[in-house]
Amino acid sequence: MKKSYTSILRKHQQRIARRLRTRNYAEQPEPMFQGGNIHYEVASRTGAVGCGGLGAVHTLVQQLGLVKEIDEHLHLLKVHLPYHESDHVLNFAYNLLAGGVRLEDLELRRQDEHYLNGLGAQRIPDPTTAGDFTRRFAPDDILTLQECIKRTRQKVWSQQPAGFLTEAYVDVDGTIAGTLGEGKGGMDLSYKGIWGYAPLIVSLANTNEVLYLVNRPGNAASHAESVPWIDRAIALVSPRAGSVTVRGDTDFTHTAQLDRWAAQGTKFILGMDAHAKVVGLAEALPAAAWRTLERVPRYEILTQPRTQPVNVKAQIVKARAYKNIVLVGEDVAEFSYQPNQCDQAYRLVVVRKNLSI
Repeated sequence: MKKSYTSILRKHQQRIARRLRTRNYAEQPEPMFQGGNIHYEVASRTGAVGCGGLGAVHTLVQQLGLVKEIDEHLHLLKVHLPYHESDHVLNFAYNLLAGGVRLEDLELRRQDEHYLNGLGAQRIPDPTTAGDFTRRFAPDDILTLQECIKRTRQKVWSQQPAGFLTEAYVDVDGTIAGTLGEGKGGMDLSYKGIWGYAPLIVSLANTNEVLYLVNRPGNAASHAESVPWIDRAIALVSPRAGSVTVRGDTDFTHTAQLDRWAAQGTKFILGMDAHAKVVGLAEALPAAAWRTLERVPRYEILTQPRTQPVNVKAQIVKARAYKNIVLVGEDVAEFSYQPNQCDQAYRLVVVRKNLSI
């Protein structure tokens, strides 16, 4: 990047700051939207593309060596006529970044001369060729691709400033990915009545990047087959992190793994179902063990609080005599609890809700 670009961008910011500064306007005789002196022309030598940032993305991909990683380790094509494995993988990724949502949108990219020029590509795979490439994948090939991305990701982390991952938070959760197709291999009916898949997502909360993505049938439990992928994520971030904390809901409290994770220095913040034993221990706590739970506001009001609108929903519930449950307050306490499959006790935080019915 040229040094002059920094000055240009700074001047742009200064101009917009002056333009949007707080003013006490008088009554305006005309609407604000007046229309600018804009002219539209078709140039023969200069082109433009709506996703111009892809050029910078591809430059970064090349500098980090992701193209080389994919072509060296992912082997799905016997000959390269004319595309390599990296061409296909990046074709999917760039289609998404350019606003595409399906394979057919690749044809829009193929017909965009300036898109091709921005990537320095003579041509890109069409939707049919791209679809054929996806059908060549086996489960091991998907893992190979994710490992290629993992090695490249570590290069990015190595260039971050000190303290980048003082404490790494690894989040794990399942989701539902519905599909309208009827011939999708591995699809099934979820507990919500949605046909499709139940991917497992293991992500790094510090940067919002997905570390591992595992596709599963739609009827798979949220926590199914999650332990090996949690272990992979821990091993991935541990060399760069001062400490690692795994977070998940009640489905991911793998009590058989807690001792092992704790022994290797991994922390965890996991939910636990309110089963009878835990409820009994909580109810047996003395009154002094409980304190009022003060939740942090979701955001800070910088101006004057707005007047709350009339609660139309509450009026309808009352008029029709529906059961209405309102949260009055919350109390919190903690005690040591040793699950049946653990050799040591852990800190368990419990929340008691005061409800008005």
